[in-house]
Amino acid sequence: MDLKQKIVHTLEGKVDAIGFAPVERFGNAPQEHHPSEVCKDARTIVVFGKVVPRGMIHSPTYNLYIMHRAYHSAYPYLDEIALMLSNWIEAQGRFLAVPVPSYAPMVFHGREPWGVMSLKHAAVEAGLGRFGKNGLMHHPRYGTLLRLGAVVTNAEMAGDPKLTGSPCAETCTACLKACPSEAFGDDGSFKKMTCLAHTIKHAIYPLAFQAPEGMRHIERVINTAGYNYWLSCDTCLKVCPNNRANGIPSGEA
Repeated sequence: MDLKQKIVHTLEGKVDAIGFAPVERFGNAPQEHHPSEVCKDARTIVVFGKVVPRGMIHSPTYNLYIMHRAYHSAYPYLDEIALMLSNWIEAQGRFLAVPVPSYAPMVFHGREPWGVMSLKHAAVEAGLGRFGKNGLMHHPRYGTLLRLGAVVTNAEMAGDPKLTGSPCAETCTACLKACPSEAFGDDGSFKKMTCLAHTIKHAIYPLAFQAPEGMRHIERVINTAGYNYWLSCDTCLKVCPNNRANGIPSGEA
């Protein structure tokens, strides 16, 4: 059994999806968020996901409350898996492995938050899914309900095939029409910061950012006091056909 097979076996029952991507697939990643900035001599990115239940988006009264707790339960769990897997890989030989944070800490460029690495891009490169019209990664079975984690290692392993085509039906505009923040441009582009400003809330933000000192330390505020943020919108999850029981409908990809 080679290292890749051992990793799949090690994570069996712990995660709902796993994929592998060679570092060569990340040629278009911003240099400061390239896998080589995460792990010295990076060769492979192992991406995995834990699904959150569809039932939360159909809860008649408490869907946002339940989604809040589901997301913030999934993030620490994925971080624990990444830490465990990194230590396990290093125990197999003279390898380095680095866990990628599932959410925070984030890096700020101006006022725009970025992950240490883009996990949704990594998931696409590892064959776990494809980008949809709502800017999210769509898994063939779980739609957009996967929360993601990853490990970057200098151990070389074969990559998984990437998925091709769009996960969205050409005529489907459900998320574009329903978005309450109007985060989609007329050309179909997705405006990340418009979405985030509408969706991500925290009681500390209005207080912290009233003063120049808070804005100077925006990264520290978000990554500590603002970690357990509130979600105020899940419209695109609710209306997406790919989030129904059987995943992406046949003939629509």
